[in-house]
Amino acid sequence: MTDASKPIDLAVVGHTNTGKTSLLRTLLRDESFGEVADRPGTTRHVESAQLLTETGQAILVLRDTPGLEDAMGVLDYLDQLSPPQERHDGPERIRALLDSPEAAGRFEQECRVLDAVLKTDAALYVIDTRDPVLPKHRDELMLLAACGRPILPVLNFTRAALSDTAAWRDALARLGLHATVDFDTVAPALDGEGQLLDRLALMLDHHAVALQALRADLGQQRLRRLQDATRLIAELLVDAAALRLPCSQDPTDMATITLGLRKRTRDREQDCVHALLKRYRFSKMTFPHHPLPLEGERWGMDLFNPQALRTFGIQVGKGLATGAMAGATIDVLTGGLSLGTAALLGAAIGGAWQGASQWGKRLVGRLAGNTEMTVDDPVLHLLGLRQLALVRALECRGHAAMRPIDGDLLTPPGPEPAGSGTGDSGPDVTQDQGGQAAAETDAATTPPEPLRRLPPDVQRMLDEARGHPAWSSIGEDPVPDARREALVGAMAQALFAAL
Repeated sequence: MTDASKPIDLAVVGHTNTGKTSLLRTLLRDESFGEVADRPGTTRHVESAQLLTETGQAILVLRDTPGLEDAMGVLDYLDQLSPPQERHDGPERIRALLDSPEAAGRFEQECRVLDAVLKTDAALYVIDTRDPVLPKHRDELMLLAACGRPILPVLNFTRAALSDTAAWRDALARLGLHATVDFDTVAPALDGEGQLLDRLALMLDHHAVALQALRADLGQQRLRRLQDATRLIAELLVDAAALRLPCSQDPTDMATITLGLRKRTRDREQDCVHALLKRYRFSKMTFPHHPLPLEGERWGMDLFNPQALRTFGIQVGKGLATGAMAGATIDVLTGGLSLGTAALLGAAIGGAWQGASQWGKRLVGRLAGNTEMTVDDPVLHLLGLRQLALVRALECRGHAAMRPIDGDLLTPPGPEPAGSGTGDSGPDVTQDQGGQAAAETDAATTPPEPLRRLPPDVQRMLDEARGHPAWSSIGEDPVPDARREALVGAMAQALFAAL
């Protein structure tokens, strides 16, 4: 393996509690990497991880290091070990420090950091921009510069209310560090990773090709996440729209079926939420359960959906004509339906007997005075808008964030959809724990404004799904169907365009 083909080695360094481990969590999309807490010195040793392409190729090795706490003391000790007049270069002075007794004593933590920097290609110096610029930061940068490796300052928590990025950029420029990158580990910009890689490519020009390839690969990964997410939402909407539960006119039965319909829809929605969190590599605690206000269920069998009948008639062919001959009989049994309506019912029954017994069962139930319960349009719209809002929130959420997403922020703005009630409010937002969560101000955690409506094409597709109860995986008798898969794919594309 040539040097050019080896992974690029980066040390993530900085003062204690500036968000070094948080940066790695967000870059690696791994909430569990390392430990994040409000006490100083949480990371006591050097941990490493690889940033991979989607094919598994390692491009970056990221090394998490302990926090620097006594750079001033180390600089004073270096002057004792190797006075400036001896003209040793920076790396030689650092190696002398690492060979000294204090490397395993007073300055053990700082020496672990410096040893890691000497072994890497560059260092990412993480700065908490809420902190004031102090002499200790200048000492840390002078100490790191002595290692002879490029240093890229990473400005963290830039969206927090107390952030002062201008003061930090001015201080860094005075030290000769003009190239910086903003990367808020709680709420990174959509192209935050790309901007960081672009800065590294300028500093490490012999690795520019690999870094640009990684940048392109990360962009493709994000695109595929969005495509997968919109397909999950489309699957949910088709399942909910196609769901039909048979019900008699008895009030007790109606109440029971109502509860069953709501539970199936709620559970299916929660399955979608968990699938989205998993796809974005977040834990379930990122978004606690927030039940929807499922009110306003639609009544009626909706058997005369034009697209459903047209599709059904083509499938059964000759059976449709045979069934139409029973129209007069059905007219008598139903006590007054028009001859044309009865003939259409008979035609559908004939087709059902030949190719889809489920339709025959539904029609017999309808003639016996039963009906079916379905999910109302406003609820379907709320389901879709909520999932789209969740995806947008996950897109701009860093894996270092500790505060759960507030379900209230994902509710479509404006008045509630017609026919919907107040529903359950859901659990209160968990209180922050740890210094990392202190950075999660309203400015840093509020997701983009939710979409106000689903794309028009989605409503047309939902209307079609209503005519196919077998398309619902949470229905009574789900049956695989190629047309369903095509509809889900088309709906996912429409939702993707909306995002």
